[in-house]
Amino acid sequence: MTADGRPASDEAQTPALETSGELVEFFDTTLRDGEQSPGATLHPSDKLEIAHQLAKLGVDVIEAGFPASSPGDFEAVQQIAREVEGPSVTGLARAHRGDIDAVFEAVRDAQRPLIHVFIGVSDVHIIKKLGLDRATVLARTAESVAYARERCPWVQFSPEDAGRADLDYLCSVVEVAVQAGASVINLPDTTGYCLPSEMAEIVATIRREVSGMDKVLVSVHCHDDLGLATANSLAGIAAGARRVEGCINGIGERAGNAAIEEVVMALRVRRPTLHLRDNLRATELGPTSRMVSALTGMVVPPNKPVVGTNAFAHASGVHQHGVLRERSTYEIMSAEDVGAGETQIVLTARSGRHALVHRLDRIGIQVPDGQMPALWQRFLEVADSTKEVEDEALMRIVGELTLHQPPLGSVAT
Repeated sequence: MTADGRPASDEAQTPALETSGELVEFFDTTLRDGEQSPGATLHPSDKLEIAHQLAKLGVDVIEAGFPASSPGDFEAVQQIAREVEGPSVTGLARAHRGDIDAVFEAVRDAQRPLIHVFIGVSDVHIIKKLGLDRATVLARTAESVAYARERCPWVQFSPEDAGRADLDYLCSVVEVAVQAGASVINLPDTTGYCLPSEMAEIVATIRREVSGMDKVLVSVHCHDDLGLATANSLAGIAAGARRVEGCINGIGERAGNAAIEEVVMALRVRRPTLHLRDNLRATELGPTSRMVSALTGMVVPPNKPVVGTNAFAHASGVHQHGVLRERSTYEIMSAEDVGAGETQIVLTARSGRHALVHRLDRIGIQVPDGQMPALWQRFLEVADSTKEVEDEALMRIVGELTLHQPPLGSVAT
């Protein structure tokens, strides 16, 4: 039995790529933390559309929103819980009964409802944000988790800003939450402050020092303020975490969250080393990325790993020659495997003759060997004056040459 109620052998909804190795679950918070990105607010219909796609992708948990924040968000979470099949559905709650009640009422009709409770545990959060002391936070943790557990069999507890918390105190908070009935302990690097070695130490220490952790699923939630969200998530996994929280395209507060597509493909590409498996359908990563980008208005950078338009595009002649001879010379995964179309050979002034011949063949033009030198020189002249030579421009180059030479497609008899 997993921490959110799914039988460990249940592979029907979200089949794994392999059946060997320990399972790493994916908790998608695109609709909650991702939507908190400035400018990324989603309409309820948009959230439902993305939620259905996340289920198709095969995520294990969908955090559909923050039900207590507004009536609209409550209704959106409730609709997702009632209509989306497969993943567990949860919503975020502060350590207050009102928030917990709102989450439970919103997700209670889900196939696998989950209540997610959080409270700040770093001294800066306890004192400066909450105006409390450590003892009070401990008491609120115990009370809120126990109350959530009364409402729902599956409760996740997150000690907010765990990455900057005193580690001994963090252990105390987590132990109180486990004793109160938490089935998942999520360790957030809320401000993206940790180094990978520190994230690993936090996970390892919690698992080693807190009693009862053998019965609890450990999760990590890493932000990208220093560009370390994926690295920190993988460090948490290496230290024993078996759930990762993240967002599609790495969107989220400030610099964003760990990008789910990056973490899952790291697990898959390095499977021989890591010996871990997951439930995701990787071919849906590309379509999911495009949908989230379109509905949130958050543009995916071209150089974004896995789903960026340049992730499987090659402009250097050396790289193009290698990829055309053997894809694995410069690609450690395939575009087809992640739903990103196919490898792209981009014609620029840095391209080589192999790439030019490849493109001519793709658009159905055969050039006799004797005419290639002239075509190549004209191609370089055009390429030096533009960023990329598209098919239309290439066909114009061919057309120009045919005015002065025998037809390029002719074959001597």
